[in-house]
Formats: sequence, C-alpha cells, structure tokens
Amino acid sequence: MALTVGTSAPDFTAKDTNGNTVSLSDFAGKTVVLYFYPKDDTPGCTKEACSFRDNYTDYQGKDVVVLGVSADDESSHQAFTQKFNLPFPLLADVDFSIIKAYDADGGGYAKRVTYVIGSDGKISHAYTSVKTDTHASDILADLGL
Repeated sequence: MALTVGTSAPDFTAKDTNGNTVSLSDFAGKTVVLYFYPKDDTPGCTKEACSFRDNYTDYQGKDVVVLGVSADDESSHQAFTQKFNLPFPLLADVDFSIIKAYDADGGGYAKRVTYVIGSDGKISHAYTSVKTDTHASDILADLGL
C-alpha cells in the first residue's frame, strides 16, 4: 500500500546516474517528483522516462525536480540515460532502501509508483496507477502547472 498523502516523505541518500550522492534533503523547499519504475530500458519504463524527458522543460520552468528510482545500478542508469537522452537523474537503489521506505517493493523490483513531495517535505500526491506515456503531463495537470 502506498504512503499516504500528507505524511512526511522519508529522507534518503543514493548515488545518481553520474555517481553523485543525492539526498532528498538536497531539495528542501522545492517540489520533488519521485517516480519508481521496475527496470531500465524496458518498454513501459522507457515510455515513462521519455514522458518525463519530453515534459522536462515544463518541470524546470516551475522549479520542480524529477528523480527516477529503480534497483538498477549506476552503469545501467548511465546506458539508459544516454540511449534516451534523459535530462534528469536516476537513482540507483540497489539495496532497495528507498524502494522499501516508499512502499514500492514489488518483490525483486520497484513497483511503478510516483510521489509528489511538496516544498514542505510532505507527500502531496501519490500515484499507484500510471499511464506511462502521459504520466509526466498528467502530473503537471494535477499540479496545475
């Protein structure tokens, strides 16, 4: 069961696509779209990532951070990012610590779940049913952006 809207988002620290250490606290005061997906370079995950890529300038213009999370390692994320020109970081959660903290564990992979974390650090939206090809624009519409 997904985390509840209104609860504080669990903090995390992980390596991103480029090996940088990223923590939720790095984005304090900003809105964060934290999307979990099962596996790099698979059909549904590629559609979802490309949806965020294609809408990325709209997110940037509204000072919204996009972070993708899966259990894939940094080298897998690098290849996926390069292949599809993804402009946002992917977090390597190989130990499932973030996936478990956000109740996105699908039993060996991350379930497709997205959380929008408000500037106050609380979850403002939780998506457990995602239409991969329009997910990014659906979130923008829900946020009124």
